[in-house]
Amino acid sequence: MSKVCQYFFATHSPWTYLGHERFVAMARQHGVQVEVRPVDLGKVFGVSGGVPLAKRAPQRQAYRLVELTRWSEFLGIPLNVQPKFFPVSPELSNRMVIAARLTHGVDVALALSFAVMRGLWAEDKNIGDEETLVQIAGSCGLDGKALIKSAETASVQAEYDRNTEDATAASVFGSPWYVLDGESFWGQDRLDFLERAMQK
Repeated sequence: MSKVCQYFFATHSPWTYLGHERFVAMARQHGVQVEVRPVDLGKVFGVSGGVPLAKRAPQRQAYRLVELTRWSEFLGIPLNVQPKFFPVSPELSNRMVIAARLTHGVDVALALSFAVMRGLWAEDKNIGDEETLVQIAGSCGLDGKALIKSAETASVQAEYDRNTEDATAASVFGSPWYVLDGESFWGQDRLDFLERAMQK
């Protein structure tokens, strides 16, 4: 039986964007199944002591930009550290990823997740805008309008709520967050540790 890694994230997280493709490639290389679990990061912060970016101390906000630039350059991944449409609500795009998983499977949901994150962090797209999300889904060969409609159903909302509750129960407090064999790894800068765990 192959290992399973729970992947808790929010689509507006730059750190998730920076680690996404490496994580997906790593999981495939080691035969690890991925559970795609978009979460309401605001609710996660609410119970874990996290503070929204705008409310963080100026020195923390400034250093975040330094680190994002460093990682973008180190990984060779294009990233605008201050995109035009940020802060932005990730709620609809998070639920759209869930709808894609339910309708088309994990691989499609992972591809759509990255397209949304790349849209925000590299292409200056407003991922809080419904029509923009329809276009991003279309670039992945998906019917964006159908996914939006599905994303607004009670069943998708229920899974989104369940993901968030499970994240809270697993002591998640940031994005991305990976759980493998009960062991947690927070952040794309912990992917080396996660890969070693996958190899065990």
